[in-house]
Order: sequence, then C-alpha cells, then structure tokens
Amino acid sequence: MKPSAAKDAFTPHGGGVRGADVTRRSSLFEGRFGRMFRELAPATHLKEDLINLSMKMTADPETDEADPTLPKAAPETANHIQDDEENTGILAGYTYLGQFIDHDITFDPASMLMQQNDPDSLVDFRTPRLDLDSIYGRGPADQPYMYIGNKFRLGRELTELDLPSKSRDLPRYADLENPDTPARALIGDKRNDENVIVSQLHGIFLRLHNRLIDDLGAAGASFEDIQRLVRWHYQYVVLNDFLPRICGEALIDEILPHRQSVASAAAKKPRLQFFHWRNSPYMPIEFSVAAYRFGHSMVRPIYRLNTKLHGGDDPNEANPSEKDRGLEGRFFVFAGVQDRGLNGFGEFPSQWAIDWSLFFDINGSGHKGGKERAQPAYKIDTSLVNPLGFLPEFSKTVPASPPLTVEQLHGTPVDPTSDPANLAARNLLRGVALRLPSGQSVARAMGLPVIPDNELKVGKAVIDEMEAAMSIVDISANFADNAPLWYYVLAEAQHDWFKRATAEAGLGDLEPVHLGPMGGRIVAETLIGLVFGDGHSYLVQDPNWEPNIGGRSLKMGDLVEYALGG
Repeated sequence: MKPSAAKDAFTPHGGGVRGADVTRRSSLFEGRFGRMFRELAPATHLKEDLINLSMKMTADPETDEADPTLPKAAPETANHIQDDEENTGILAGYTYLGQFIDHDITFDPASMLMQQNDPDSLVDFRTPRLDLDSIYGRGPADQPYMYIGNKFRLGRELTELDLPSKSRDLPRYADLENPDTPARALIGDKRNDENVIVSQLHGIFLRLHNRLIDDLGAAGASFEDIQRLVRWHYQYVVLNDFLPRICGEALIDEILPHRQSVASAAAKKPRLQFFHWRNSPYMPIEFSVAAYRFGHSMVRPIYRLNTKLHGGDDPNEANPSEKDRGLEGRFFVFAGVQDRGLNGFGEFPSQWAIDWSLFFDINGSGHKGGKERAQPAYKIDTSLVNPLGFLPEFSKTVPASPPLTVEQLHGTPVDPTSDPANLAARNLLRGVALRLPSGQSVARAMGLPVIPDNELKVGKAVIDEMEAAMSIVDISANFADNAPLWYYVLAEAQHDWFKRATAEAGLGDLEPVHLGPMGGRIVAETLIGLVFGDGHSYLVQDPNWEPNIGGRSLKMGDLVEYALGG
C-alpha cells in the first residue's frame, strides 16, 4: 500500500505549508514538569497503607488446579475470542503503543522514588511534544551510528520459528571485549528496548521512515520531508485511533470538534478546559505520574508472538502438560527464567518475530478466534497481573529447572525496602514523592461527582468478582476520601464500566472499558495539548491534513502494514 499520489506528501519546489520544512528543534533537548492543579494540597499516605494496597492490586498467579505450583493461561480454542478479564474495546498492541508514546514525551532519570520531589525543579529529558525524538534522537549528523545515509540502520532478520518474516530486530552493539554483557540497542531511547514487544514496535517506526524514503525519496523528498510525514502520521494515529479507544469517542469529539471532517482552523482548535500553559506546554505530573499509568492495568500476563511458535521448556515442542495449561508457544510478559519471559535490554531469540495481526486489527484479525485472534488488552481496572509484581529490572533471576514453576517465574526482589520490584507499589510511592493530590480532590476541582468510598473497589473488572470485592477503605480507613490519584483513575474507569455493563442495555463482562471522565480528560487534554502546543504539528500546520496512508480512517494496524511493505 503506497501513499496516494493524489495526496502529495511534500512539495519540493515551493507551495505547501509555509515553514513546514523547518525541523522543530530544542536547543536543550528537554522540557519541564509542572502541575495541572497547582492549588490542590498534596495527599498524605502511610507507606504501610500504600504497600498493602499494592499487594491487593497485584493479582495472584494463574495456576493449574491439579498442581498449584505450575502456571497456566486461558485456552485459545477456535471459538475463543476473549475471556472476562480481556477488554473487547482495546487490543493488546495499544498497550505498547501507549508505552511507546510515554517514552516519546517523558524521561526523568534523576528523581528519587522514596524522596519528595518538587516537579518545578524536575527536568523532562524528552521534548514534551509528540515529535518522535525517541526514534530520531538528535539526527544523523549528531548520532550517525543510528543511520545509514537518510535511512535508519536495522538489525538482524527475525523469523517465525524457522520461517522467514518481515520483522527485523533493532540494531545492536555487542561488546567484543565483554561477550557476556547484553547486546544493547542503538536507538534514541534505551527504554524502547525494555521488553520484546515495545522493541519491535520501535522497529516499526524505523521501517516506516525507511519505507517512505523508498517510496518518496526518488521524487525529491528530503530527510526532513520524510521525518515530518512520519511524525504527522504518528500524531494522527494518537489523536484519532489511540485516544478514542482509551478515553472514549465522545470525550475526544468534545475536545476535538469536527475531528473527522474538513473545517476551518478555528473549528479545529482543541477545547482544553484544564491543560493550559504560558509559552509552551509542560508535562503535568497528574498525567505522567498518575493518569497515564492506566496502561499498567492493560498488560496481559502472557502473549503469543506468532502462530508458528509451539514450544515450552523445550523451545521446539511443548509437552502435553504445557499444552493442557495453555502455555504452548506463548510467553509471559516478564519471567525470572531466561527465554520464558519477554524481558528486554538484550538480544532475544531470532525466532521471536512478532506477527502484528496478533496485536492490532489487520485484515480482520480483531474478529478472529483461536491462535490467529488479535489478543485483547486486559481491562482498565484496579488489578495488575501477577508478573508485574516482580519487575526484572529490580529482581534477581532464578536458574531454569524444568518444569517451569510459579516460583521460577517470580524473580527475587533485589532491594524490596527502598526499591520495590512491585509495579503497583512503585506507582503509589511515586505519587507521594511528587506530592500528588488525592483522586477525590481532583474530581471536585474538575466539577465531577466524587465516587463514594465503598464503591471504589480493588480487583478485577469482572462483574461477579466486583460485587464481592473489597473497597479501598476496607484496606485502610486512612484512604477515606483520600484515594491515591493513580488508583482513583483506575477505580473510576472500573466504576464507570460496571454501571454500563450492568445496565439493561449493557453487555455484561463483554462491555468495553475506557477511562472515566476524570482520568480520560487528563490523558486526552495532555496529549492533544502537546500536539496543539507544537507549532510544527499537523494540528497547527494543516488541521485538515489527510494522512497519505489510510486516509482519514487511518488506524495503527494500517501504519504497521504499510511499514512492513503490505
């Protein structure tokens, strides 16, 4: 699928958009954090209460009924499209697109988890724009090792087991003097190599740039022309595909009127109620430290990378027990045993090429069952899957000793007191360190009804389980009208979903889940505001611009298919 010739991607000899050929640059390559609700007092919480809440928010591992020491996963039968914990409205690829977006706009390497921080003094070492600086870095002149001419350098070819694929690994650097050290990726942001899925998604954007060079370079398109096109397609997908799924179509249409139609620039101007800035956009900590961490609840415990893999402890063949427990050819998002989890920051097996139709809707894969289905994300709720309780960056791995057990999957935390390996605990403690207000105080400031304490549940967005679930005040009375903001964003989405799912016209556990009115607005206004605050974005330069790939109906699946030569 080539860009339509009727929609000129660039105009090399005048015409087009005045100033569009000027690459936006930041002399400091950084931005600033700040507060969206500066007047609100910070919430105070006891560390013990937060740790207890994080433990309740971390789901137990799924285990075999006959032998609870062994892990299991939901089956993938031909008629199986989703189970009760999966979100019918969001596919698994959007979890990692969300992670990719986060790495593009925020990076704070200096702040301390357990100490109070002043956001006004924190530096965001990412430009607060959706400009793909995590991909382009500082460009071929300053970081030539990432490029070959005007194209990105690519890594080794990947296969689906022993069959060729279109996928490539990231370019990597192997230290010949220290061969036991991991082969690090040569990319603009090292965090895009922190798991196998986001690393291959980073590779999609490298391929997108290179494909556009192939298709348009002969006609005179420069590196800057292609860079702008890649950025604009990315921004369009974020605003018109990602955000409607995450925040709900109605909210995005309210903030971006006439989103799918041609209108005047004035009509295209976003209606931002809470995200305002003086000179240029900043990074709100209510977004980066709380609301945007909704994606952690969407992470699945286990993924299928492609349909050709069928191994277990033996990578070439799963045994009958592994097949019965749903582990055949699937990988845990993290694992304390090498090659059984999708851990990153190093070279992974070459047969782990991702078939992106299992992550995005490509050629109808979003409606298939069995192994060929596009895997749904998990629901946005107050439950994180068990592997997120043992982040590999903060855990020690254990030696493999088949059969794979639950104990082996769990790495041992290196320093659980000052640097916990539990992701929920890290999020909650980070909120206190940045002096975030409570969820209830932000809801009031936004003029929204406050959810009663006894309706703020802890657990999975499954109707039967929610009716019996404990509330946050069952964990500690100190949380009364004082819920941590990150937790409240998740609980609000869950609460909003439960009302829709159990209504007369509701779909029960099949009802799609998206963020609620508070969390959704913080996320949507921030991302839309970052695009609108960038004078070189499509929303400012040409608000009626139509994507060359996929037209106005462009989805992430279309972008992936084009990048890979589809």
